[in-house]
Amino acid sequence: PTHFKMADNIPLHPVRSLQKRHEYYQGRQSRYQVEDESLSLDEMPLMMSEEGFENDESDYHTLPRARVTQKKRGLGWFVLGGWKLLCTSCCDWLTNICRRRQQLKARTVWLGHPEKCEEKYPRNAIKNQKYNLFTFVPGVLYQQFKFFLNLYFLIVSCSQFVPSLKIGYLYTYWAPLGFVMAVTMIREALDEFHRYQRDEEMNSQFYSKLTIRGKVQVKSSDIQVGDLIIVEKNQRIPADMIFLRTSEKNGSCFIRTDQLDGETDWKLRIAVCCTQRLPALGDLFTISAHVYAQKPQMDIHTFEGTFTREDSDPSIHESLGAENTLWASTVVASGTVIGVVIYTGKETRSVMNTSNPKNKVGLLDLELNRLTKALFFALVVLSVVMVALQGFVGPWYRYLFRFILLFSYIIPISLRVNLDMGKAAYGWMIMRDDNIPGTVVRTSTIPEELGRLVYLLTDKTGTLTQNEMVFKRLHLGTVSYGTDTMDEIQNHIIGSYAQGNSSHSHTTGSNSSTTPSSKSTLSAPKVRKSVHSRIHEAVKAIALCHNVTPVYESRGETEYAEADQDFSDENRTYQASSPDEVALVQWTQSVGLTLVSRDLSSMQLKTPGGQILPFIILQVFPFTSESKIMGIIVRDDSSGEIAFYMKGADVAMSSIVQYNDWLEEECGNMAREGLRTLVVAKKSLTEEQYQDFENRYNQAKLSVHDRALKVAAVVESLEREMELLCLTGVEDQLQADVRPTLEMLRNAGIKIWMLTGDKLETATCIAKSSHLVSRNQDVHIFRPVTNRGEAHLELNAFRRKHDCTLVISGDSLEVCLKYYEHEFVELACQCPAVVCCRCSPTQKAQIVKLLQQHTGKRTCAIGDGGNDVSMIQAADCGIGIVGKEGKQASLAADFSITQFKHIGRLLMVHGRNSYKRSAALGQFVIHRGLIISTMQAIFSSVFYFASVPLYQGFLMVGYATMYTMFPVFSLVLDQDVKPETAILYPELYKDLTKGRALSFKTFLIWVLISIYQGGILIYGALVLFESEFVHVVAISFTALILTELLMVALTIRTWHWLMVVGEFLSLGCYVASLAFLNEYFDVAFITTVTFLWKVSTITLVSCLPLYILKYLKRKFSPPSYSKLTS
Repeated sequence: PTHFKMADNIPLHPVRSLQKRHEYYQGRQSRYQVEDESLSLDEMPLMMSEEGFENDESDYHTLPRARVTQKKRGLGWFVLGGWKLLCTSCCDWLTNICRRRQQLKARTVWLGHPEKCEEKYPRNAIKNQKYNLFTFVPGVLYQQFKFFLNLYFLIVSCSQFVPSLKIGYLYTYWAPLGFVMAVTMIREALDEFHRYQRDEEMNSQFYSKLTIRGKVQVKSSDIQVGDLIIVEKNQRIPADMIFLRTSEKNGSCFIRTDQLDGETDWKLRIAVCCTQRLPALGDLFTISAHVYAQKPQMDIHTFEGTFTREDSDPSIHESLGAENTLWASTVVASGTVIGVVIYTGKETRSVMNTSNPKNKVGLLDLELNRLTKALFFALVVLSVVMVALQGFVGPWYRYLFRFILLFSYIIPISLRVNLDMGKAAYGWMIMRDDNIPGTVVRTSTIPEELGRLVYLLTDKTGTLTQNEMVFKRLHLGTVSYGTDTMDEIQNHIIGSYAQGNSSHSHTTGSNSSTTPSSKSTLSAPKVRKSVHSRIHEAVKAIALCHNVTPVYESRGETEYAEADQDFSDENRTYQASSPDEVALVQWTQSVGLTLVSRDLSSMQLKTPGGQILPFIILQVFPFTSESKIMGIIVRDDSSGEIAFYMKGADVAMSSIVQYNDWLEEECGNMAREGLRTLVVAKKSLTEEQYQDFENRYNQAKLSVHDRALKVAAVVESLEREMELLCLTGVEDQLQADVRPTLEMLRNAGIKIWMLTGDKLETATCIAKSSHLVSRNQDVHIFRPVTNRGEAHLELNAFRRKHDCTLVISGDSLEVCLKYYEHEFVELACQCPAVVCCRCSPTQKAQIVKLLQQHTGKRTCAIGDGGNDVSMIQAADCGIGIVGKEGKQASLAADFSITQFKHIGRLLMVHGRNSYKRSAALGQFVIHRGLIISTMQAIFSSVFYFASVPLYQGFLMVGYATMYTMFPVFSLVLDQDVKPETAILYPELYKDLTKGRALSFKTFLIWVLISIYQGGILIYGALVLFESEFVHVVAISFTALILTELLMVALTIRTWHWLMVVGEFLSLGCYVASLAFLNEYFDVAFITTVTFLWKVSTITLVSCLPLYILKYLKRKFSPPSYSKLTS
């Protein structure tokens, strides 16, 4: 029996501790052959989230247990721990039943036959709601009573139903509690309703579905796996599909993926050949075909599947990859597409990449919760002391409970009401601020978080930049053209084409349009080509060397003949996978050389005179992130000349072009201006050279072994001694005022991390141009690492650097976090700024969570695309920008703004005010409860520890509401620093992050004030009161109200007219109500002079010392902000 007891005790740890489990199995290898399994798991890459492991985990749990259950089961077995096993297996069985729906499986999908699916797949509905009809009330109540404060009040209120514990009236306890609950319920219900409306809008979009009977309109939420769906241009793709057919001739289409990965460049997708070649649409039903798809995964860049057509002979198999997929939430950018649905609802890539929204709780609320626990502890101690002094006589535990109820005002219920109303007020102020128009507060519970942020994680594309590329600079080595001198280039181009034939343009270099700077080059030896011809060559190269396709919006539905195609400029748009390329081609159009048509084998340019120049495309070498180069070989159809053009990053091109002395320096200059540089080069080929190359190239393409290497070698043989034509600079324009805003945030002590899906070069470039990296800082680019050893070396190299910005790619980050999580985060947190490029959406969220766990500081994420949603939801405070990439981010965020620059004011002014005000308000409300409890305690101890309330029913309710509510709440309007000052001196923000406005120190000061004042008030009343007990109540209560009103005045830093109104209104209410409350007050006594002087004396004694202390403190240790304002 020892064996299975051991097995039963196997610790079922999460995946992280594979190592331990591995050691355990090594000792027991003969018993369970799990050795290899744990090894293979050990080598598996660390997945993005724990969910990925659920399937593997379950095998682990069942392996040892399966052997165990075959043992003989006797009574001994049951006693020895069998009952434990039975319980666990029952629980496992239950969880398995619940989990069965969630298991993700690979699938075979028949085209157009959803009914043939073996499994039941999830509905294709988007659901962002937190609750449904049944869980709403319990859910909201749980969220409320999770707070110690509210739970405590619920118990106290319920105790009032027990007759022996009843103190005063029921409404004194139930009214405030009911009010709090009602406010919360209404607020949550409204939020929930808005979410429901947004989801409904998405789910009820209509799509065309192909059936045997023709096209049918179907709602997005009713789409099933296996349906054939038609998606028009500019329509959102409703579910994950395999791309079968398109209306475009070349069998491909472009999609926009900005809602999925945040990249705004268009992606090319290719239709499955077999279905694209079918003569008509209806034939999709006549063939018998199916798609095999792997189980749903998170990775949006990979897909493995096969397409099989069975009714042909032999049956056709095609392999499917990511280029054949159309993921949900992307948008079709060209043509009409038809696809077969393979994943729906929860299994789509876009949903699997968004995390569930968590309920965010602000740090201030947690701190106040801690303080209320401390108060509760004090309350119990106080009650026990009272009963002990009484001598534990009679039913002492009942007295104990009565004392707890009497002192229950120590913990103020109005705290939550006041804070919630305060939060609503801050939200209203933020939305009303004219300096940041269009700002929306979506989560009204955490405005104070804006004042405590230490880390700001921002997206790049669309957040810091506008994602609009503009051509800025053309450099020819001797001449440089900027935006203001582009018209000269235009003149050159017009001139060179006006001479009819461009081949001898450089012999007659027209001097009329050249500038003085370029004349000097003409006086150089004639070997050099004239500027004129060099400009012409450069522009022609830029117009030919690219992967851009011009697309024309057709006037009617008919496909017109090739000859009379409408080449007018109005309805031409360019499509390419990178916005840089489009910017270059648009620039050549602006200087006169226009790309008018392009297909797989030819290209046509239009000269300024309207003449069409045809070119034949012989070879295209596409851009890859490894080579960083793009090449093309074209033949000029009119002259028959063959030219090989290349363009690429300066790093790669500098070794390819002929020797020159200016390229490196100029690239550096442009990069410092924040321009993205491309080097353009050319090589003329003779017919023989090209034929020789083509033969070698085709042979290399057919080789079986090392194909990629051989092809690269052949291409490289051409890439030698190329003629350097020009260097181009394209700018990705920054959002308005990004630089001053980042500067301000940096001065405020906020560390900024930029997380982007973009390339390393681009990210570094933007980091420099947006001043994320200040001028005198170094940039440390973390080299790509793939295993533990490399990561170790790189981290050591990085450790030696000081005060430099870290730039790291997503894959390297993954490796570092796998082996050296703690060390890496510690090093990264010391950096003034960090840039992570090539991040997937889930990685962004993972980085946010890492920072929260390791530093414990507050994080804020800001982004504008669907790919930023999980990061925004994971952060303590999420800000969304309403941007080009749609509204998804701004809807998921807690705060939505219209421009990045608004974040400065949002944090410095509103964040500061919200935090300072809430801290003051919270402590004041606590003070209000403490004073009255102190008075009650002294009163009880003077009167032989009787558990009798000092103030009855309405006085208590009135004290917490009518008499003191307005002035106390008016603390919400208080501000310690003018907004202008707060923005001018962002350093003031640093103090806030230390959390000194509300700490145990300030809390203790308030406790001492409360005890002092409570003591003075009750003792003063007892010393000065005459014969009757009634007078004690009248004097002390009036003095108490006056003291509270004066204390509010003492706390306020900047007066506002509403505060004055509040003070006088409360006083008026109190004086008016004295007339009605004759059961508590003797009206005749109140009107006498003695009453007035006694009250005034007591109030003076309780408040004057505090005013003096405050004055002295202001004089001798003023806070940092007062030094600035004086």
